[in-house]
Amino acid sequence: MSVKLTDPAVLGRVAVLLGGWSAERPVSLKSGAAVLAALQRRGVAAEAVDPAEQGLEVLRDFDRAFIALHGRGGEDGVIQGALEALGIPYTGSGVLASAVAMDKHRTKLLWLGCGDLPTPVHARLDATTDWDALVARLGVPLMVKPAREGSSIGMSKVMDAPELCRAWREAARFDAEVIAERWIEGGEYTVAVLDGEALPVIRLETPRSFYDYDAKYSANDTQYHCPCGLSAAEEQAMQALALRAFEAVGGQGWGRVDVMREADGRLWLLEVNTVPGMTDHSLVPMAARQAGMDFDELCWRILAGSLERAA
Repeated sequence: MSVKLTDPAVLGRVAVLLGGWSAERPVSLKSGAAVLAALQRRGVAAEAVDPAEQGLEVLRDFDRAFIALHGRGGEDGVIQGALEALGIPYTGSGVLASAVAMDKHRTKLLWLGCGDLPTPVHARLDATTDWDALVARLGVPLMVKPAREGSSIGMSKVMDAPELCRAWREAARFDAEVIAERWIEGGEYTVAVLDGEALPVIRLETPRSFYDYDAKYSANDTQYHCPCGLSAAEEQAMQALALRAFEAVGGQGWGRVDVMREADGRLWLLEVNTVPGMTDHSLVPMAARQAGMDFDELCWRILAGSLERAA
């Protein structure tokens, strides 16, 4: 990063954007509260702002924004566009990258277009879908998910055509855009990205059929392995793939890339998170700790990226 931050006064008044309008509002409130406390401990003049309750006009009184909004309205380019229009520097990816990464269908199309970014075969679902034909073409199991939601909201693993139809209806409660993708059997990993570098890889382990909302936020039996258990060469290969995937969507500053690894070592890209969870037990802070960086320093470095955007 070309801009070096040492004095919190340089940052001016900082809005920590949290809450918002999406189904991930409860998680965002927790992320934002943790970020706010961390920045204040570093001497930053940071204040919480919930756009859903306070509107956007209040942002005119701030010098920059730390975006801790998850899901639509905060992670999809909407708030980024508003901040651009107001001339307020902010953390993380810009309008285009945020919009693309929020849409799993279009992210996968972009990766496929790159030619060297593997992602499971998928199809869009709607009321006209021939469920039997789709199962015959893609096989089962399949993962059904809203294309523009996070935190595994509305996701289901399906084993046959009738179940596929029911899963589509459930996912469509959260988003009109729904996809089904081939189920990958293997280990689930996540790679945090910070300032153009990949942090140590985390392997996720849950007794559930997949890493769903409860496994992420309420279950006591989810395990996080960091170090992840791969050899140095295997971890470096996964990190390199994640960085290429993040750069392909135009990601900036920080984020997280989710990856599956089959038993034969083949890697499959699932999605990019441009505003991952930021509580002190979330995945990006966990990877940062393994790299020798505490939560306060992580938040400080993410915020420093807004200086580069302003420059």
